[in-house]
Amino acid sequence: MIFRLFIRTIIVLSALLGLRAEAATLELLSPGGKIKVAVQTDKEISYSVSFGGKELLRQNNLTLTTNKGTLGRNAKLLSANSSIVNETKEPVVPLKFSRIETKYRKAVLKFKGNFYIEFRVTDHAVAYRFATRLGKMLDVDDESFNLQTIVPMTAHLQPTDKFRTSYETRYVHQQLFAPADGKMATLPALLTGKDDMNVLVSETGVLDYPKMFLKRNGSGGFSATFPKCPLAWAEESDRAMNVTSEETYIARTNGTRAFPWRYMVLGTSKEIAMQTLPVVLSEPCALQETDWIRPGKVSWEWWCGATPYGKDVNFKAGCNTATYKYFIDFAARFGLEYILLDEGWAKSTRDPFVPNDALDLQEVIRYGKSKGVGVVLWLSWLTVERHFDLFKKYEEWGVAGVKVDFMDHSHQWMVNFYERVAEAAAKHKLVVDFHGAYSPAGLEFKFPNVLSYEGVVGMEMMSRCTPENTVYYPFIRNTAGAMDYTPGAMINMQPEVYRSVRPNSAAIGTRCYNMALYVIFESGVQMLADNPTNYYKNEECTRFIASVPVTWDETRVLEASAGEYFIVARRKGDSWFVGGFCNGKENVRHFRVRLDFLSAGVDYRISAFCDGPNAGYQAMDYRTSEQNVDHGTELTIDMVRNGGWAAVIARR
Repeated sequence: MIFRLFIRTIIVLSALLGLRAEAATLELLSPGGKIKVAVQTDKEISYSVSFGGKELLRQNNLTLTTNKGTLGRNAKLLSANSSIVNETKEPVVPLKFSRIETKYRKAVLKFKGNFYIEFRVTDHAVAYRFATRLGKMLDVDDESFNLQTIVPMTAHLQPTDKFRTSYETRYVHQQLFAPADGKMATLPALLTGKDDMNVLVSETGVLDYPKMFLKRNGSGGFSATFPKCPLAWAEESDRAMNVTSEETYIARTNGTRAFPWRYMVLGTSKEIAMQTLPVVLSEPCALQETDWIRPGKVSWEWWCGATPYGKDVNFKAGCNTATYKYFIDFAARFGLEYILLDEGWAKSTRDPFVPNDALDLQEVIRYGKSKGVGVVLWLSWLTVERHFDLFKKYEEWGVAGVKVDFMDHSHQWMVNFYERVAEAAAKHKLVVDFHGAYSPAGLEFKFPNVLSYEGVVGMEMMSRCTPENTVYYPFIRNTAGAMDYTPGAMINMQPEVYRSVRPNSAAIGTRCYNMALYVIFESGVQMLADNPTNYYKNEECTRFIASVPVTWDETRVLEASAGEYFIVARRKGDSWFVGGFCNGKENVRHFRVRLDFLSAGVDYRISAFCDGPNAGYQAMDYRTSEQNVDHGTELTIDMVRNGGWAAVIARR
């Protein structure tokens, strides 16, 4: 199962702190008293949030507009019940912790009209969702999500001009009280304020419903907007469809259901990066068996143009049998679980069953199995939609998984497409990596064979992928869930000298910056995007990144400032891995971190990779070091501009 659920203690109150159901304001306190949510229920429903005794968000209205009325308008509260819940979950694919213990206040507010609103409040987060009991079918025309701050804050947003988007734009940074620009923004979004006060805004549990977008109102807040359900489509290419007409509603769905969670995480940069609310709010797994799901690393041929070279390459490189066997040999040598055959493996992108004339796919799959390496196949979403029988055929062939690309929509129909893919793939024991995709929104807990999503300006974007933007990811994109950034460049450059053309692709940031990404970023599949030839030439770096796990037992954020720098330690079994990176605003950054997360009384050995003395200009310059450490050690970590630091700490 996706997690084991243990209810250790539940303290049930007959009503919210003795509050009468007809009262106009209900106050919800988090278990430790750090957050107070004041819910107004007099005709209109709204909530305000105080954090650490200071009001931060005020009068955020809640309505759900349906063909059976607007829920939340002229509201009449019938009952309100609260409980304190201690809960433990163990994710199938643990990206931060293998065991997550959470204490939260759960409050259920039932209203006349057969609907209720559920709140969950921890000491660092507020989440709510609508639920209805309105029969078998319901049209949802709109949902209001208003977020109104009362203090100056900067919004860090991924903008878009239209609902059709691949979630691959760089962040913009806007003052919340600046005039609105009319653009929309995707989720998650981050608000930063004075004294490292931050608010992360996101959603999860998005099933049979569209993804939410935000629009700034120019007066310190946001309102929600949603794509309507498509009525008619027009094909543009082998991978693209355009919506030519729309329904009047955003969702036609079961009238008896719970709707997506809307949530806000409040706290310091460290606390934002450590949050696990998507797991806490997750629904049970739909799969009876999950032992077959294998997270892991992937050798990927697209970024380097499928062109290994050198004395040991005595064949014409390309999307052919010999090249893919070479990638399999590389993966097997370094213990990688998969190779990915990206666009080019098939004779036609519209036909998922016929390989190109130079590829014996059955032989490649057989060879991979003999080496313990699975084969993952790339497909456009439109080809998948038109050939849903491919999942059965791929299981018969022995394919390990699929990478489904170019969805570029997030209306209800497309959200349901993701689920249909996940379910069909799970039925035939295939893992899934979604590209051209929106950010994770809960499906990966229902179907944990969904190992990752793109929805990010990753390394494949070449010059668009800069540390200035990337250093925000631990605080924004990766908080939503797995992120397929496709790291691993062995040709490293500083931005002012950056040049990159396939097959000699390069990345901005130092060598250690690029190595540290394997510890910093969370994903159930993690690519080694560069050429095997380059990895062989840099074997000590390759052995390190190949050794970094993709699932974790424990995570500790050691240093963090949103968009500036991030240093994290993660444990797998008895070993700890440490990764750090920074932007280019300072020539050198110095940190002193305590290793008090190590077990007391145990001796360890640390092997580290750090920026070399010339890495500020020649980004491939690095040094290695080793030393004995223990629970009381204070470690020095230095990073140059756009630099990084990576290490493994093992018992002696």
